[in-house]
Amino acid sequence: MTKKSLSARKNDLSNPQKQLEILSNGIFKDGDLPYFKDKIAETGISPLKPGKLEVLQLNLGYMCNQVCSHCHVDAGPDRKEIMTRETMEQCLEVIRKTSAHTLDLTGGAPEMNPNFRWFVEEASEAGIKDFIVRSNLTIILANKKYHDLPEFFKKYNVHVVSSLPFYKKEKTDKQRGSGVFDKSIKVLQMLNKVGYAQEGTALKLDLVYNPAGAFLPTNQELMEQDFKKALKRDFNIDFNSLFAITNLPISRFLEYLIASENYEDYMYELVNAYNPEAVKSVMCTNTISVSWDGWLYDCDFNQMLELKVASSVKHISEYNEDALQDREIIISQHCYGCTAGAGSSCQGTVA
Repeated sequence: MTKKSLSARKNDLSNPQKQLEILSNGIFKDGDLPYFKDKIAETGISPLKPGKLEVLQLNLGYMCNQVCSHCHVDAGPDRKEIMTRETMEQCLEVIRKTSAHTLDLTGGAPEMNPNFRWFVEEASEAGIKDFIVRSNLTIILANKKYHDLPEFFKKYNVHVVSSLPFYKKEKTDKQRGSGVFDKSIKVLQMLNKVGYAQEGTALKLDLVYNPAGAFLPTNQELMEQDFKKALKRDFNIDFNSLFAITNLPISRFLEYLIASENYEDYMYELVNAYNPEAVKSVMCTNTISVSWDGWLYDCDFNQMLELKVASSVKHISEYNEDALQDREIIISQHCYGCTAGAGSSCQGTVA
């Protein structure tokens, strides 16, 4: 597939099937790109099967107050997909009986779901041990109704995982929009003020780093040290951990790769960095992803490509953990992104 033919299809990329078609074509002008299914077979990890379920990840909707250039969800203010109260009730029924110990709420901006606070309260009562909310931070300043979210998070001991592409303004604003860095810094200070990442409290605040271009993240541990030093020195901000996440070639990032003529090179970079050790710990082996309308996926990347679980149980309303544990995980070429180098998951590197 030539760069010219890829560019001609840029306008089709809102369609998950078109994205899969591009990803599935492994024949480039410089040679064949090995298929992921063949790669894992070579290293004796095929078929890919789930292990013990640990994380139930719920996407509460694609609506967001930001439009980030790397967003694999293609979220923004114009998105109308929102999880209904009825679907949330079905999720709560599952939460009360699942073996998973972590509930991971994501979006878009999950806080924009009108039933967000009610759901957090109900899920907290259901006994989840680790309660994650993935926040873009700036939502807390977007409207007065969100200004007390730091106190709300504290009340329910919410583990806040927040995006911050870099510890300097220029790179962050380039990736996430003008003014985002200053707002993010202010909210991080607000979270510190109520006790997050402070000695003597159990309130966890983690940051997420995504590369701003067509390259893999560098060493997570070293980046964490740099982030902690810079944010403490410049803004007196503390946080617990940094998660380095590889950008997967889907949605807006795929569009960027094609428009910048970096798609082929990036795919080869992922393949050349393939690490069979990372395959053993990818998030699809311990996670079930639930879309805003209740459909079940192996991960949120598969959710964006509309690749539902390979099981007779496909919706939260018919949830059966035993049946889901017996499935094979759906894979495609984008899976190279989670298995390159030290690997990548929603909790950062895995190998």
